[in-house]
Amino acid sequence: MKNVELKPGLEHIDLCDLMKIADMTDSGGAAKHLIAEGLVKVDGNVETRKRCKIRKGQVVEFKGQKVTLV
Repeated sequence: MKNVELKPGLEHIDLCDLMKIADMTDSGGAAKHLIAEGLVKVDGNVETRKRCKIRKGQVVEFKGQKVTLV
């Protein structure tokens, strides 16, 4: 599992942005498409909201890759 650190002063990051930063996709546009297709899980549940707010401790999963926001 990969950890991604949240920038100081921020409380959350959009799901599509996190996927791009964590190298789960090549671009934010690709991330949005994959999320809309229902291929991404947050904390074990399918998430279809592209701008879902991911907070510290939450786990994002896509194609066997897992990322935790710390």
